[in-house]
Amino acid sequence: MAYTNRLTDNDTLQEKILAHRPLDSYEVKQLREYYRIGLTWSSNALEGNSLTESETKVVLEDGITVGGKPLKDHYEAVGHSEAFDLLYELAGNPVISEANILELHRLFFYRIDSASAGTYRTRNVIITGTDFTPPSPATLPFAMQEFIATLPELKRLHPVEYAAMLHLRLATIHPFIDGNGRTARLLMNLALMQSGYPVTIIAPIIRGDYIAALQASNKGNNTPFLNFISCCVWESQKDYLRLLGSLDR
Repeated sequence: MAYTNRLTDNDTLQEKILAHRPLDSYEVKQLREYYRIGLTWSSNALEGNSLTESETKVVLEDGITVGGKPLKDHYEAVGHSEAFDLLYELAGNPVISEANILELHRLFFYRIDSASAGTYRTRNVIITGTDFTPPSPATLPFAMQEFIATLPELKRLHPVEYAAMLHLRLATIHPFIDGNGRTARLLMNLALMQSGYPVTIIAPIIRGDYIAALQASNKGNNTPFLNFISCCVWESQKDYLRLLGSLDR
């Protein structure tokens, strides 16, 4: 499926969103918990986590495990929720540091593999379904430092493009042994939140389009991915305005 560039639509909806602000504490809390469940479920589901959205809600809000579901899936839900909280702590910062990225990964991953959480991989990895080869472990520290050094220049882009490029570059470096996609989506949302945008969710139902756009970027064409993310932001903006309308009743 071809995705249209929605940056102009993103700007239009963002003006409508900003007209609702500032939000009161009740609205902020309601929206935060809504997106905690939605982003945790969707981002994990994109990677094969078996918990449904309702089951994710039970795990996070009630602390109850779901019978018959792998323990790892529960750890991923709780870990992602903790990383989500860090997004809100960092959203007011003007910059993103290498330490921020490492901490996002650590919070998500430490229950699954404490030794690898928040540290760069020491082994080569194969990305299934593609012929792309990520950088070797020896080059990762420099690649990440180089990536961080480009952020001021990237930030001159439209906020949605900037967020998309952060996702894309981190996913391309693939610095962690596991959890790269989830960390990239957290990083993308951190960039969006720092620019005043709502949390953006990539629906698991369009996973195939998401992977195809990433693969096009691996071959040198970033346009499909940038268009794809602008559409995801647009859908999330519409949902955010719907939620604000419900809260204002």
